[in-house]
Amino acid sequence: MHRKPTVIGWREHVALPELGLDRIDAKIDTGARTTALHASRIRIFERDGEPWVEFHPEHDRLDDARLCRLRLHDRRAITNTSGVPQDRVIIRTRLLIAGHRIRIEVSLADRADMTFPIIIGRSALRRARLLVDSGRSWLTTPAQGD
Repeated sequence: MHRKPTVIGWREHVALPELGLDRIDAKIDTGARTTALHASRIRIFERDGEPWVEFHPEHDRLDDARLCRLRLHDRRAITNTSGVPQDRVIIRTRLLIAGHRIRIEVSLADRADMTFPIIIGRSALRRARLLVDSGRSWLTTPAQGD
């Protein structure tokens, strides 16, 4: 039996617990394939023979941001909002959205001038079976349905 899709608004509260970010105001962006998180001071380093990345997600709309370190998943060209491909660092982490816990790819980008520190792309929406009501906001909480 298939579970009914969950309806979310164009803005929702999400969490990235592995990064210590428990409540993030997120823009749901069906035009973006990949989720993008604001990051500054991005530094790639090696730990136990594997590539890792260190970054700071500080943003006007993030109160609990701190220095983050995760294993680097990939580097690839991601097309930005202006249609220009940018080489971006990709991490894999757990996203909590509308009661769903899913492991997703997140590109690190300079979003300091953007209203939202994170956009949730359609790959994550598809994995969690989420439908977007573009006329509504803040319909869910990250842990809803636990």
